[in-house]
Amino acid sequence: MIVPAEKELRAVLARFAQARIDHDVCPTGRTSRDLEDSTYTLCVMTGARTAEQALLAADALLEQYLASRVTLGQEDETLAA
Repeated sequence: MIVPAEKELRAVLARFAQARIDHDVCPTGRTSRDLEDSTYTLCVMTGARTAEQALLAADALLEQYLASRVTLGQEDETLAA
């Protein structure tokens, strides 16, 4: 699986969240399509088959991005010392 860039993953997560809220508040054909589309995109991006699996995978990726930033920050501090 190609790992998505953090910025793109966050954008898709935001789109999915908004689509889910819109559909839960006032379900229409459009909100249903938006939710299906954003779910599909999130699943493809994370290599998952369901929205639940995709959200878990996205959380794991976000944790990896954070760990990478922390590691890089520690390396920068070591180099500066």
